[in-house]
Amino acid sequence: MGIKTTVMAGSDRDQLLALQEGHFVDLKSRRIAPRDLQKHFVAFANTDGGDIYIGIEDPEVRGPRIRGFEKPEDANDVIQALSDVLPTVDGVDFEFLAFERGGYVLHVSVPKSPRVHYTADSECYIRRNASTRKIKGDTITRLGYAKGSFSYENQLVDVDVESLLESPVLAQYLERIGTELAADSFLQKQKLIVYQGHNAQPTVAAVLLFDEEPQASLPTRCAIKVYRLNTTEREYKREYLAESPATIEGPLEQQIHSVIDHVNQLLSDATYKVDGELIKLKYPAEALFEILVNAVIHRDYSINDDIHVRVYDNRVEVQSPGRLPGSVTVDNILDERYARNPKIVRLLHKLPEPVNHDIGEGLNTAKNALHAAGLIPPSFLELENAFLVTIEHKQIASLEDLIVEHLRWNETVSNKVIRQLSGENSENKVKKAFQTLRGKQIIEPVDPNANAFRFIYKRGPQFPKP
Repeated sequence: MGIKTTVMAGSDRDQLLALQEGHFVDLKSRRIAPRDLQKHFVAFANTDGGDIYIGIEDPEVRGPRIRGFEKPEDANDVIQALSDVLPTVDGVDFEFLAFERGGYVLHVSVPKSPRVHYTADSECYIRRNASTRKIKGDTITRLGYAKGSFSYENQLVDVDVESLLESPVLAQYLERIGTELAADSFLQKQKLIVYQGHNAQPTVAAVLLFDEEPQASLPTRCAIKVYRLNTTEREYKREYLAESPATIEGPLEQQIHSVIDHVNQLLSDATYKVDGELIKLKYPAEALFEILVNAVIHRDYSINDDIHVRVYDNRVEVQSPGRLPGSVTVDNILDERYARNPKIVRLLHKLPEPVNHDIGEGLNTAKNALHAAGLIPPSFLELENAFLVTIEHKQIASLEDLIVEHLRWNETVSNKVIRQLSGENSENKVKKAFQTLRGKQIIEPVDPNANAFRFIYKRGPQFPKP
């Protein structure tokens, strides 16, 4: 296996030593036993990914802190040990950082994995801040549900199958999809009930989709709470509540339509003031619909919490239980495809005029609808055990303003970056914005000889001062 080697300068040494151990970074001595290193490697893969640097001593150790391997081959046992975790972690990147005095530091870049991983001793770990923690039993199961590697929708529940078979919700569903199968045969074929001898048990997915009152039947909470708050403040306080929160219950499709109706009703009278001017809240219906559908079908139903929809004076927040599943992150959520509840997604999609699009299309549709309405894209935030989508009643900045603002905090900017930030799909429109700023010497290309669409720009002589 050929591993890239990067020669490091003095400034690189200072930058490396300035790294602080935390949720995404770990610094280890080259003297660490390869098997001991496995637990930190597994912890990063099981959590949010991160970087491990092997060959750096703690600040308390006397002498130089960078004490890497004398030659790359000396790290073979470490690399082999990291390959022995169960199952193997895909997408790991190894790199040697070569110092004139200090040898070779091994940099291991660990991706967030869609699976649950164990050390060679069958032990499981997660990362929490700057510590690596061992987990067991139910905690591992919950980690699997959170990642989507274990599917809670397939969990059997102690619910009377006969009441489910006689449910009018199921009868209407079968009629709408045009099947001639009897209710029992359909549920068996879709793996929604499992027979053990003469007794049958339904799955969580079956109850969520077809029980008349799944909130009463399931052991975990699965309703939607809707709040109207008369404030633009970022902090939630009960004193801001305009009325008691509404609780939306029922099978999933009914729940989706009910919450849409309720949120639209709240927004119909929602206004706020900016500099004395009364602003009426108006969001594209398609954006709200897609974000709410996404919350219902992709939430983690193993977590004992409801979806929370908060309608503020200047924004709407949708918080759904569960961290992002699989390899999905806040950065790649608009491109990555992953369904935590594939059975629920598929069965809702079988309906005529389904509430859900193909996997991965919903949030992109919401972003495009907001852009068409002149509003900024939705923002995404991963919380400790939930995922938060916020749509703000804020107009899109001009492309020129966006370019300038980006360059205030970054050395360079490209056409692709601005299209991603703005939601603008036209390369030509972004190119014209760059040309306008270039004509005013506010920006200039890093390489003037590059293809016009591939220009990378930097600050020009007339770039505005802060």
